[in-house]
Amino acid sequence: MQLLDPILNWGPVSRVRRNHALEHATLQVLSRINPRRSLAGYSDGGGFWILGNVSTEELQQAVDEALARLHAGERGLVIHPYCGTNFAITGLLAGSAAWLAMLTGGGNLRRKLERWPLVVVLVTFAVIVAQPLGPLFQARLTTQADVGALQVTEIIRFQRGGTQMHRVGTRH
Repeated sequence: MQLLDPILNWGPVSRVRRNHALEHATLQVLSRINPRRSLAGYSDGGGFWILGNVSTEELQQAVDEALARLHAGERGLVIHPYCGTNFAITGLLAGSAAWLAMLTGGGNLRRKLERWPLVVVLVTFAVIVAQPLGPLFQARLTTQADVGALQVTEIIRFQRGGTQMHRVGTRH
């Protein structure tokens, strides 16, 4: 990982990673309050978005709690089970396994169908291998649990059609 440190700690990348950590921690706090609520998030260098039915006041409280808990060292809050990183790693490994299985054996339909069990086995294996890799990638690459001097500067509510969203602005 030391090879990637200059990239991961570079200003713009580090800002996204810290915002991503706070986004995940906020979603974890909100899901503890209401586990049935469906929420999504998206981070960038200036903060993050929370999409879903949550009041601005409840979101502010969750962000404050998440930030305090991150500062207290609760690194596990940055790992979210529904992060896109998990899905991307699983898709990459499963797709690559299927592609590899289809490389050999000729191109007619019968031969491809004969390889179907191999494809299923390799893809299943890839999905199993991917399970611990998604959270590992979150912890080491896509989030940064040490949020440093990260501060929330604003929370703004938007409504687009039937979708409610909030912009959480940050300063580093």
